[in-house]
Amino acid sequence: MVRLGLITGFIALIGVLLSGLAAYRVHDQELTVDGIALARAIDVHASLVQDRLTERELLARVASGLFRSPSVIKANMLQPLRASIYAFKTDFVVASWVARLRPEELGAARNELANAGFPNPTIRSYNDAPLQASMLTESADLLMDVEPRNTETMGFAGRCIDKHPILGPMLARALSELTPIASDPLPLLRKDGPVGLVLAAPVLQDNGAQPAGFVTFSYELAPLMLTNDDLSLFSVALKDPRNDDDELIATERGGVVSRAAQREGPAPAVMRKVSFGGRDWTLTYYAKTNAMNRARQTAAIVAAIGLALTTIVCGLFGYVAYNNLRLSREIQVRIGFERRLTAVIDELNHRVKNILAVIQSIVTRTLRHGSDIDVARELLIGRIHAMSNVVSLLSESQWQGVNLKGLFEARAIPHAERIAISGPEITVSARAAQSLSLLFFELASHSDEGLSLVGKHPHIVAHWEITGEDEESVFHFRWEEFNTSAATRRADSDFGLILLDRVAPEALGGTSKRYFTDVSYVYELTAPMETVIDMSERDRTEQFSAPLKPVR
Repeated sequence: MVRLGLITGFIALIGVLLSGLAAYRVHDQELTVDGIALARAIDVHASLVQDRLTERELLARVASGLFRSPSVIKANMLQPLRASIYAFKTDFVVASWVARLRPEELGAARNELANAGFPNPTIRSYNDAPLQASMLTESADLLMDVEPRNTETMGFAGRCIDKHPILGPMLARALSELTPIASDPLPLLRKDGPVGLVLAAPVLQDNGAQPAGFVTFSYELAPLMLTNDDLSLFSVALKDPRNDDDELIATERGGVVSRAAQREGPAPAVMRKVSFGGRDWTLTYYAKTNAMNRARQTAAIVAAIGLALTTIVCGLFGYVAYNNLRLSREIQVRIGFERRLTAVIDELNHRVKNILAVIQSIVTRTLRHGSDIDVARELLIGRIHAMSNVVSLLSESQWQGVNLKGLFEARAIPHAERIAISGPEITVSARAAQSLSLLFFELASHSDEGLSLVGKHPHIVAHWEITGEDEESVFHFRWEEFNTSAATRRADSDFGLILLDRVAPEALGGTSKRYFTDVSYVYELTAPMETVIDMSERDRTEQFSAPLKPVR
């Protein structure tokens, strides 16, 4: 059983180690796979964003290259470009023509705006404050045309935007570098409008050294950043490298708002650079899911499955092994039982043969020396009855011996009620019990042949004692019949004399004597206690009768 527990424990330990190793490997692989998937998705996203920005910058370059108008003081300068700019499908918010006009050209521009049907042709600053030509000392950037034309966009015409805090620096830089330039993020259309960018492309007239104006396109940041994908693995923020304090993030509704740059909290998973309008922008990516927690949860699930499988395997192994062990024990017990049964049968055969030999001797000698057939029959029946009684007593005790006092029962000895028994409790062996049972019967069967001298039945005293200690102890038995004499007591038969003088003493390894006193008949038997008890036979009998125990 201990070995089975050790084997089961070893299997459980191996299972736990394998489960832990599998959980560790799964944890590591989950982190690696999540990292690869996130990096690949970010690379794809950054590439798509750059492609979108490149398309829009290309549109601005194409539009500025197609601009061929003889005069910049026109309110429909975008008319030839409408088909081209819509063909690109870049989803711009507003496209506009911004003309660079000298102060003396502002009046003509106002008349042109009025003739084109714009609702407010007055020349004014970016905040709608009226602007007088006398107040200008240099060329002004005046918004002359918009696309699409609607109630919201047509109100922008007539504004001078060169003093705008965001658009003014953008136009100045485009004028200086003669390349498309993007503005800083700003609300489009209105103060609470969507956050976006304005891209300005300078337009050069034929043989002109300075730009005649600018074609501008405004875009919302949300579509440019591709922030409307709810299934993406990350959230994205746009950051201007020149401004470390703010960043633009997408909202749950798909818009973009500005927030302070996070100094604390989760670090960005990765950052990518994109270029647009002559500026470098930083796309900052934050993982939407915690890869570490996910890897831990997956590893925990794998470990739990491994431990469950280990428990099942250990349980099945323990069940099968225990059943095999139990079956093996039952087989061993059965084999031991069969061996013991064979030994018991052999022992029983031996005892039966001995008993039959004794009975044969009793019958032969009783009939041989019996002068009276009736007397011989009674003696034969009594002697066999005595043998039967002692065999019954031995069977009840599983042949482990018989209490000496039990041999004086009335069913085995005639006139047992007149016998006074005294002596210590002694359990005699099976061999000694057979000899003593016949001896007591033989003594008792001759005690009532004639009446005593006083006309009464004899009074019998049976007494035994043990003298000495341990191996030197001796068994003393004395039988005395009072109120009897040689004249009143029937003489012992030849079988009785042989039993009293030779058979019983030799069976017990002792000596005997019988004699008459003045008032009694005495028989004495002395034998070593080791033959009376016969420990070797008792031990052998106990081994045969002991209950079978499973072999461990």
